[in-house]
Amino acid sequence: MEKNETVNKKPYNKYVPIFILAVVMMWMKTYLIQKTQFKLNVDGPLQEFLLFLNPLGSALLLLSLSLFFKGTRKYISLLVIYIGMSVFLYANAVYYRFFSDFLTLPTLFQTQNFGDLGGSVATLIQPTDLFFFVDVLVVGYLVFSKRVKKESRNIRTKAVIPVITMALAISFFNLALAEGDRPQLLTRGFDRNYIVKYLGMYNYALYDTVETLKSSSQRVLADSDEVTEVLNYTKSNHAAPNEEYFGKAEGMNVVYLHLESIQTFLMNYELNGEEVTPFLNSLTEEKNTMYFDNFFHQTAQGKTADAEFMLDNSLFGLSKGSAFITKGNNTYQSAPALLKDKGYTSAVFHGNNGTFWNRSEIYKSFGYDHFFDIESYTGLTEKDMAEYGVMDKPFFDQSADLLQTLPEPFYTKFITVSHHFPYNMDQELATIEKGTTGNPSVDNYFQTARYADEALEQFFAELEQSGLADNTMIVMYGDHYGISSNHNKTMEQVLSKEITPVENAKLQKVPLFIHVPGMEGGINHTYGGQIDILPTVMHLLGVDTRDNIQLGTDLLSEEHEELVTFRNGDYVSPEIYSIGDTFYDAKTGMPIEEGQLEQANEMQGHGNYELYLSDQVVNGDLLRFYTPEGFKPINPADYNYHNNPAIEVEEVEEVDEIKEIKKIDEIKEVEERKEAKEIE
Repeated sequence: MEKNETVNKKPYNKYVPIFILAVVMMWMKTYLIQKTQFKLNVDGPLQEFLLFLNPLGSALLLLSLSLFFKGTRKYISLLVIYIGMSVFLYANAVYYRFFSDFLTLPTLFQTQNFGDLGGSVATLIQPTDLFFFVDVLVVGYLVFSKRVKKESRNIRTKAVIPVITMALAISFFNLALAEGDRPQLLTRGFDRNYIVKYLGMYNYALYDTVETLKSSSQRVLADSDEVTEVLNYTKSNHAAPNEEYFGKAEGMNVVYLHLESIQTFLMNYELNGEEVTPFLNSLTEEKNTMYFDNFFHQTAQGKTADAEFMLDNSLFGLSKGSAFITKGNNTYQSAPALLKDKGYTSAVFHGNNGTFWNRSEIYKSFGYDHFFDIESYTGLTEKDMAEYGVMDKPFFDQSADLLQTLPEPFYTKFITVSHHFPYNMDQELATIEKGTTGNPSVDNYFQTARYADEALEQFFAELEQSGLADNTMIVMYGDHYGISSNHNKTMEQVLSKEITPVENAKLQKVPLFIHVPGMEGGINHTYGGQIDILPTVMHLLGVDTRDNIQLGTDLLSEEHEELVTFRNGDYVSPEIYSIGDTFYDAKTGMPIEEGQLEQANEMQGHGNYELYLSDQVVNGDLLRFYTPEGFKPINPADYNYHNNPAIEVEEVEEVDEIKEIKKIDEIKEVEERKEAKEIE
């Protein structure tokens, strides 16, 4: 009898407690990371409960995949899945520290940029990050330790199904509660913070993958009828140019100067009684320069690339990833292409690798004639190099010479790199002390900003000396924030005020300067964003944009709508700021009155519709179905930056010879005049 009982008794499965422990540890770990590493603005007990609950369903479901493996292989598979989930969490935590955003599937395809990131990534890694993987060591020990007996018996499918059913039930319960608190969570808005807050990191990754696949298939399914809706909208919302400014820069050269990471709070800001950006400050009072002090960046994950994309196309960047990477082969009607029939030669100057952010390819789709990348800059020393390429002063010094090889009129863009996170620089080059907050990212920021300011002043002087300044429109724009919201506590010290949601939105202001010889300048308080630069510049050049698909409007037009929509669906205007789920009064910073709610919702709908239309154009590549009258479509195959005729040594030498001859002729002319006067 005792023998039969022993035979019938099922052996104890050592795998089950290890599995349960792994699920609980991953659940708690994910919750703590979501709670401490991300700013999800959890509000109220329900959202707090959802943040706690949402990792459980995902952890249980993903780790239960190991139950399908046979024998002792289920232990190894459990460890592999656990490591993968841990790496995913850690990668998002590091990414969030600078970008205040989460990794998306398209950003993972941007690995070609990783080699150029250098010390920026290293700066984001902290010694305490080792604690992210303590639990991985625990699971690894249990899997490989000989003290823990491994059960080789297979787990029956009938036993696995209830586990998966439980995981799905928890996840659907989570989704139901989330939908109750925020209806249409997965269909309205563009803010990834909400998906993570309500559904958790792993469900967010699943949602992101589905949305990415949908957008990828959009081009295949698109047809010419879809562009009609966009065209009707842009025509009906076209802001007619202001007659006072239309054509003020007609026939002039165009120079865009990229103000890397410069935020508007730097303007007239003093550190220890000393101006950080004295040259930029002086331009706010220059008679032919218009300075916009309510101008906002509208970039998302693409940052600088997004700014460039909006600058040249007046279309929004993508909600995830970068159009520079994933939509490089689209059809575009960019500024360089629009100006070709006006006789403009176009070029970009950038002291980094041409492949960084896929610039060497997408610039061909934009129609840029020339691209001067790092290969165009010679004789550089180690001191001339920043984290992302050539330091601004040697960059502008050599670029000024290259610029003169281009036939006029030209449309050009200069991408600077010195004032870029993590804002490190040789202290021998620094001309202002660091900040004293104790936060390196913030303290270093002021030194590189001063250096960038000095480099801009140098370039202005070089344009004057070359004689180009009198016939050149200069547009200077900030590309994105330099100090993310993760440093708002430190910024409260810097600005001596509390950073409320409204103040944080105001920190997204970046400078915009438009200098046109002969145009009356001044400070312009109009609300606008990067999406508005292209139509503004085109109208100053005397180019009609009525037939172009552009979602921005002329900042100088009396019909310009002062609504700035951010990529996540938030917006700012002179009256109302929309941040998250709350509408704020722009002047008081307090939630709006009931009477303003209709206006606020109307603006929200308007902004979201523009984001939707922009995504339709970019994801569906709709511009291939529409060609404005008189516009010649760009063929990227016509461009070859590796054999750039404007940078051939012989040509540069020839230009130098011509300059020298001109100088000799000028000297002779002066001497002849003196002799003539003496004779008289």
